[in-house]
Amino acid sequence: MDARRESEPTPMKNRTTVERKSERELVVTRTFNGPARIVFEAWTKPELLKRWWAPKSFGISFISCETDVRTGGTYRFVFGHAASEQPMEFFGRYIEVTPHSRLVWTNDEGGEGGAVTTVTFEERGAETLVVMHDLYPSKEALDGAIASGSTSGAGESFEQLDALLVSLGASVARS
Repeated sequence: MDARRESEPTPMKNRTTVERKSERELVVTRTFNGPARIVFEAWTKPELLKRWWAPKSFGISFISCETDVRTGGTYRFVFGHAASEQPMEFFGRYIEVTPHSRLVWTNDEGGEGGAVTTVTFEERGAETLVVMHDLYPSKEALDGAIASGSTSGAGESFEQLDALLVSLGASVARS
């Protein structure tokens, strides 16, 4: 019985690291308990994205989540917040989609100031190393993103993803 408990994934055991690599680059890294296929699905299926993407402490909720996850496809996330009459929209296009290993997308809501995000999924046994790399068009654009707080939720979001993966792992094990 104890061996089974040890082999099952547990949420929040892994640590998220956030590092500014250069004037324009921010890199977030975390290892998740689960195969790359399942972790990738959590990043690409709207019904799963809505369950972990927005940090709960930010007080925002999804109004809509649309993704066309293919090279050249688009995405649009619309969020609501009690303190704002207007919804917040985040949108862009997928530049590269390699199932289970790589996603690259634009963040077009910032106009010329939007970052390009690259996420890699490296399967390591029963775990997947996820590296999220944001490349901003300028030092000022990254400074502005950090100052606004928009880059501060990755740790909490990734903890929420950990919890989701545990629930998905349980349902995958039953199927």
